[in-house]
Amino acid sequence: MGLLIECPRCKKRMSIKNAECKCGLNIRKSAHKIYWIEYYLNGKRRRERIGPSKAAAEQRLREVLKARTEERYIDKDKAARTTLGELYKWYLDLSEVKAKKSVNRDRECLSHVLRLLSETVKISALTPGSIEAYQAQRLTEPSTRRKGKTTAPATVRLEVTMLKALLNRAVRHGKLDHNPIQRVKIVAVNNVRERVLTQSEFELLFSECAAHLRPVVALAYYSGMRKREILELSWNEVDIAKGIIRLTADRTKTKIGRTIPLHPRVRTMLERIPKALHTDKVFLLKGQPLKDIRSAYEAACRRAGLEDFTFHDLRHCAINNLRQAGNDYFKIMAISGHKTMSVFKRYNLVTEEELVQVKWADQMNTEGTIDTYMDTKHKEITSDKP
Repeated sequence: MGLLIECPRCKKRMSIKNAECKCGLNIRKSAHKIYWIEYYLNGKRRRERIGPSKAAAEQRLREVLKARTEERYIDKDKAARTTLGELYKWYLDLSEVKAKKSVNRDRECLSHVLRLLSETVKISALTPGSIEAYQAQRLTEPSTRRKGKTTAPATVRLEVTMLKALLNRAVRHGKLDHNPIQRVKIVAVNNVRERVLTQSEFELLFSECAAHLRPVVALAYYSGMRKREILELSWNEVDIAKGIIRLTADRTKTKIGRTIPLHPRVRTMLERIPKALHTDKVFLLKGQPLKDIRSAYEAACRRAGLEDFTFHDLRHCAINNLRQAGNDYFKIMAISGHKTMSVFKRYNLVTEEELVQVKWADQMNTEGTIDTYMDTKHKEITSDKP
C-alpha cells in the first residue's frame, strides 16, 4: 500500500522507494514520471492512476485511507477518470453558458487549450507546470489577429482564465472534487492604454471614415459607449428630444442600466439617419444592421496615419475629454458604466499639456486669483483676566 511510480520507458509500476527500474532507467532523476496509488479494499488490491503530480497522489492516498478508516464508500478520483475534452463538451452544452454573449469567445479560447494540452488528457494530469508550459508556447505562436506579431499576453491570460473557470464550474456541478490548477500563476499583463486623440486627430480620422462608419465613430468618441452597445443600438433606446440614450441592464457589460447624454454633434447626426421599416436598429449598411466594422475602421485609421489605435481607445478619449471638460467623476462613471474607481482611473490619461499647466499655490496667491480660507495675520489676543 502506498505510492507507485510508472517508468516512462517500460511502463512498469514499482514502489516509490526504488531508485532504478529493471530496464536500467534511473527513476528518481527521470522526468515525465506518472504516479499511482495502491491500496487494499475488501481483500482486493486496487490501483489508481493519478498523474505527474506527487503531491496529488499523496493527497488522494490520504483521502482513501481516511475513507477506509471511517468505513465510507471509496469513490475513484473523478479527475483521473475525466478528460479535458469531455469537460469542454459538457461546459459548452450548459444552458447558462449558451446564454452568454461571449460564448463564441469562450469557445475560441478553449479551442487553443485543447489543441495544445490535448482533448484526451486527464484532468488529474493538469499541473501548474503544464499550464506554465502552455503559456510559454502560446506566447511564441503567431497572432491570428495581429499580422507579424505573436500572441498577446492578454490573450493567453484570458485563455488560462477560461480554463480555470471551466474547472471551477465543474467542481460546483460535482464533476470534479477540486480544481488542480486553482493556484496557478497566470502570465502578467500590462495592457493599460496610453493613447488618446487630440481634436484635430479625431477630425482627421472622422474624415477618413466611410459614410456608414462616421456616426458610429462619433458616438464612441463623445459618449464612451462600447462597440457592441453602439452596433446593437435600436431607435427605442434613443430619445432625440431629450438628447439621451437609455440602455437597459441586459444591454450593458456590467448588467446595470444607464443613461448616456448625446453630444450636440452626435444628436444632429442621429436626426439625419432615416429609420428603416424592416428593423429597429439605428446603424445600417445596405439596408442591413451593421455587425462588423473592424476592417472599415482599421482602413480609416491607416488612411489617417494612426497606428496602434483601436476602436476601444475611443472610449478612453471620451472619458478623458469628459474629465478635462470639468465634469465630476460621479457623472462620468454614470455615463461610462464603470463600477469601481480603480478601473475608471485606467481610462484617464493626464497629458503633458495638462501637467505643464499645473497651478502653484504661491503664484496664485501673489496674483490674487484665489483667497486663502485662513487668516494668517497676527492678532493680539486680549483678555479681561489680569
